[in-house]
Amino acid sequence: MDHFEYRDGELHAGDVPLAAIAAEHGTPLYVYSAATFLDHFHRLNAAFAPLNPLICFSVKSCSNVHILRLLAERGAGMDVVSGGELLRARLAGVPAERTVFAGVGKTDDEIHQALAGEPDRADPGPIGLFNIESEPEYEVVAAAARAMGVSARAALRVNPGISAGGHAYVRTGHAETKFGVELPHAEALFEKFAREKHLRLCAIHLHIGSSITDPAPYAQAVSKALALIDRLERKGVRIEALDLGGGFGADYTSGAAPPAAVFAAAIVPLLESRARAGLRIILEPGRSIAANAGVLLTRVLFVKHTGPRKFVVCDAGMNTLLRPSLYNAFHFIWPVSVSPQHVPPSRRESLDLPGLEPCDVVGPVCETGDFLARDRTLPLLARGDLLAVFAAGAYGMSMASRYNSHPLPAEVLVEGALARLIRRRESPDDLVAHER
Repeated sequence: MDHFEYRDGELHAGDVPLAAIAAEHGTPLYVYSAATFLDHFHRLNAAFAPLNPLICFSVKSCSNVHILRLLAERGAGMDVVSGGELLRARLAGVPAERTVFAGVGKTDDEIHQALAGEPDRADPGPIGLFNIESEPEYEVVAAAARAMGVSARAALRVNPGISAGGHAYVRTGHAETKFGVELPHAEALFEKFAREKHLRLCAIHLHIGSSITDPAPYAQAVSKALALIDRLERKGVRIEALDLGGGFGADYTSGAAPPAAVFAAAIVPLLESRARAGLRIILEPGRSIAANAGVLLTRVLFVKHTGPRKFVVCDAGMNTLLRPSLYNAFHFIWPVSVSPQHVPPSRRESLDLPGLEPCDVVGPVCETGDFLARDRTLPLLARGDLLAVFAAGAYGMSMASRYNSHPLPAEVLVEGALARLIRRRESPDDLVAHER
C-alpha cells in the first residue's frame, strides 16, 4: 500500500521517523514518500503496458512541483485543469506533447497560454491535447488557435451515461453533471468539427468518476466509446486517441481498492488490438498514485470533554484537509508513537485493541463541520501528542485553504533516509503580503 510503517512503535516514512520530521518542521505538516509515488506509478504502467499508454498524472490531486518533477522524470505526462496547473507542469519539465488540459471553464488567458507554448523551449508549440467539455468551448479554442496561426489537437469529453464513484460529488459520467456532452451530441460535434484544421477534434475523453473500486464501469464506458469510434470512422471521421481519464480508487482503508492489474484485466483486452492499430491510449490517474503516498501530521492541542463526547482538538482541520468535511471521507488516524499493544494491524475504522476510547478528532476552525474524524476509537491522547492522518497525499494540500487566516502548512518529501523540505510553511506575513 505504501512506505509508511511502524518500527519499534515509531511511525517511519522510508528510513526517517516522522516524529523527527515534525520536530524539525512543525505541524500541521504534509509528509510524502517518493518510493510510494514511484511504486504506484510503475505498477500502473506495468499493468497497462500492452496498450503503451501515456500516463498523465492528475495535477489537481497533488500539485507540488517537486512531486510533479519526480513523476515527469519517469516519463509521466500531466493532466491539468487550469493555467496555474499548466505553469506547474512546465516548471516540472513536462514536454508540451505530454500535457492534456481539461476543465469546463478555461479562460481566454489560459487558452492562449496553452496554445502559445514556451518560447524558450525547443518545443514551443501548443499542449498535446485540449479536453473539450462543450460546443461553445470548442468554438472559442478553435477561434483562438486560428487567430494565433497555430494548429492544436482536441478530445471531446463524452458522458457515456454511467454513474460510478464514491461520493455523489465525484460521479461525473452522467448527464446531470456539468462535465462533457452526451453520446448523440458528441457524434454530431465530431461530424461538425473533425475537419477544422486549427483545432483538430481527433480524440475522445472519458472520465466517469473518482474513487472507483469496480472495473466493470470502465469496461462499459470503453465499449460505448469504441462503438462511437466505429460509427465515426464509417462516416470518415478518424479518432486518433482515447483518453480514459482516471478515477481508480485508493486504499483509504486496508484493501479497499483493487490493484491496477485488476482494472487493466478488464480494460486491456478491449483496447489491445486498437492500440496495436495505432489508437493512442491516455490515462489520467491522480488519487491511485498520490493518496497513500502522503500523510498529514498534526499535534494535539487539547483534549476536551463535553457531555458524553470527547473531542481531540488538533492544529489541523478542514482548512488543512477538507475531504472529511466535504465528502464525509474516511482517513485512518493514529498516533505516531505507540506502545507495542497499539501498533495498528490494519487501517480500518474500528480496531480490536485494548484501551481505546471513542472521540472526535477536530480542528481549530470556527465551524461545527471542522473535523478529521467522528466517533473514532483511538488510544488515550494528551496535549502534545503527534497524530498521523493517513492516505492524505491526494486532495489534501491541493485543497487546503487559509480559512480563519491560518497559514498553509509545509510539505516534506522523503527519499530513503533523506527528508527534504519542498514547500516552506507560510508565515503570518505571507497571509497579508498581497494586501499591504
